[in-house]
Amino acid sequence: MWLKKAFDQSVGGLVSKSTFTDENAIASFGVGKNMVASIRHWAIACDVLRDSETDARAFKVSPIAELVFADDGLDPYAEHPSTAWHAHWWLAGKGHRATTWRWLFNNVTAPTFTRQELEGPLEDFARKLDPKRRISVSTLSRDLETCLRSYAPRFAGGSPEDLAEPLLGELGLLQEVHKGQYAFRRGPKVTLHDGLFAYALLDYWDSAAEGLSSMAFETIAYGDGSPGRVFKLDENSVAERLMGLADLTDGFLSWTDTAGLRQVHKKLGDSEETRRDMIRRAYD
Repeated sequence: MWLKKAFDQSVGGLVSKSTFTDENAIASFGVGKNMVASIRHWAIACDVLRDSETDARAFKVSPIAELVFADDGLDPYAEHPSTAWHAHWWLAGKGHRATTWRWLFNNVTAPTFTRQELEGPLEDFARKLDPKRRISVSTLSRDLETCLRSYAPRFAGGSPEDLAEPLLGELGLLQEVHKGQYAFRRGPKVTLHDGLFAYALLDYWDSAAEGLSSMAFETIAYGDGSPGRVFKLDENSVAERLMGLADLTDGFLSWTDTAGLRQVHKKLGDSEETRRDMIRRAYD
């Protein structure tokens, strides 16, 4: 419910930054001081809140957050799978304030892995991103633990909070096959709506192939930050979803398979309205 808690602080589409720091924050959110800071972080990371271009003292609510979390919105209490898939896309697909999430889902290819095995490669990746920044190994380790437990929660021992299933746990993307050993679950994702897949594809297109009118199947299935890779879909699952794009998007996207050349074509024009329509359809 943290994303909803952050959204509910908005007035006229804005949330004052002081909401998360003033002396009333603990009472307003009903959680401790550290959790208030966490709510702020995850609300920004999952695109519920964005920096305001007109007021440096406030965050603005994103259009999709307004569509989803309003009291009369599509999913005000974050009960629908599409809300979790959308959050996962922002974390692992776009990597917004979530480098570990994006790195894990786009760079780790081992059949199984442990947190300890990931620490070294993640540290190397982080150092290449910013060679001048001092990197704490213990911070990386905690971040990995948080990331892994976001998808594969601990079901035995620990505090009651550890036993609460996180928002991303219902997606079935990651499993703990043995104690401390994890594996991705690749294949079709029953709860991933075609509308959310199409939304992610358009989002990916704007960042990876802006200005291009076509995109190869291999790029959609395997490209860095692509829907196929981020959602851990197998090749057949990606192909099946692409075949239905023309009907789903009213022809804005279309699939062709000619002489072994498999591509998706996109009409010229702004895709923003189509993306919002795909979000609406994802909650049908």
